[in-house]
Amino acid sequence: MVPDVEAPLLAASSKPTAAAAAAAPPRRNKYPFFCAVLASMTSVLMGYNVAVTSGAQIFMAEDLGVSDEQIEVLSGAINIYSLVGALLAGWTSDRLGRRLTIVLTNAFFLAGPLVMALAGGYAALMAGRFVAGIGVGYALVIAPVYAAEIAPASSRGLLSSLPEIFINGGVMLSYVSNFAFSGLPVHLSWRLMFAAGVVPTVFLAAGVLTMPESPRWLAMKGRRNDAKLVLDRTSDTPAEAEKRLQEIEDVVAAGGGGSGNTGGGAWKEVATKAGVRRVLAIVLTLQFFQQASGIDSVVLYGPRVLAAAGVTSNTLLLGLNVVFGVAKASSILIAMALTDRVGRRPLLLASTGGMTASLLVLGSVFAAFGGARDDAAVAAVAVAVVVAFVCAFSVGIGPLAWVYSSEILPLRLRGQGAGIGTAMNRIISGVVTMTFISLYGAITMAGAFYLYAAIAAASFVFIYACLPETRGRSLEDMEELFHTK
Repeated sequence: MVPDVEAPLLAASSKPTAAAAAAAPPRRNKYPFFCAVLASMTSVLMGYNVAVTSGAQIFMAEDLGVSDEQIEVLSGAINIYSLVGALLAGWTSDRLGRRLTIVLTNAFFLAGPLVMALAGGYAALMAGRFVAGIGVGYALVIAPVYAAEIAPASSRGLLSSLPEIFINGGVMLSYVSNFAFSGLPVHLSWRLMFAAGVVPTVFLAAGVLTMPESPRWLAMKGRRNDAKLVLDRTSDTPAEAEKRLQEIEDVVAAGGGGSGNTGGGAWKEVATKAGVRRVLAIVLTLQFFQQASGIDSVVLYGPRVLAAAGVTSNTLLLGLNVVFGVAKASSILIAMALTDRVGRRPLLLASTGGMTASLLVLGSVFAAFGGARDDAAVAAVAVAVVVAFVCAFSVGIGPLAWVYSSEILPLRLRGQGAGIGTAMNRIISGVVTMTFISLYGAITMAGAFYLYAAIAAASFVFIYACLPETRGRSLEDMEELFHTK
């Protein structure tokens, strides 16, 4: 009998391979990515509904005789109306769960744009804007919270960035809609711009029902077995699932989380715990700076800004708006790719620094050449600087204000804390968008952008001085970092 000399050789050669496999990092689980994408699709509708008035206002003014003052209020009011949704979202998500709250959000995005598309006057437009605004508030709170809670630590930054990515996708689609329907009769063009956002809501609501519930919400409600099943499906390894479950249970036990906890007792900690006050101050300040630096002035009034730089054709104005939307949506992919590699802090600093520089240049362009008509060189510089501004915003503070806020809030305050942060964001956005026309009328277009540059510079200082790095930490580790246990 001939001995099998290959068998021991193969066995020996297989040992290093097995050892290497054991040492290799586990493959990332793609299922939480699918869940976060589906939940974040609601943010597409949010971005669409906020920004669609950028181009629609041109045709609404011609068809219904809407004045500049009414346009200013109509454009910005959705952000104020969203406070209703933002403040209710924390309570709703803690009571009904994250998943059903997302379904409810889609219902608002069905009703609001439909009312606006059928509106016969300014009052009906405002009514539809109010309903859509409630949906905006809900979407801003629930999508980042769900994404953060479903994701393992290895991909939480990426998945928590998805809502902002999809918001920018919705903004870009609204600009495409403005451009695509601009050639139709005036009485139809703006109505179809709003109506185009209605169709996807039903399909999205149905799709959301296929997602699992947030494991952290399940644990808060005492449904340990259900939470474990979700964690088994959304973690990179079984060991990580066990670790995440234990950390969640520890936090729930420490915070009194359970079916009867709606966060009322937890808010008493604001008066007694410096760590909790620090976290809330960071969330509110970060959300303030995200909007106060003027991004929505460009998102909602881009055609007006370019018209002031000398662009006179409506078709060209709407086409350049699409360019802004593409730049904004594309550059956020950089943040998505780098946030879990480079970290939150470097991207935030680069973002706010770039915004400050581009706003200073834009203000200088208007100061030196404001009022020029059909000057291609001035218009080209203005377009380039606006693109630089929206790219700088989207590569950092745009998505990461939401990522950072959702991950540093302790579990027992996360739903309602995110709601308060969103309320700050929407108040400032509303102030910016409801005053921009009046602002540049009072202090000139150059003065407006110099003011935004000063605010962006202040945000750089705040981030540098006050925000520690959170990359790679579990949500429960944040309680140690910020002393909120």
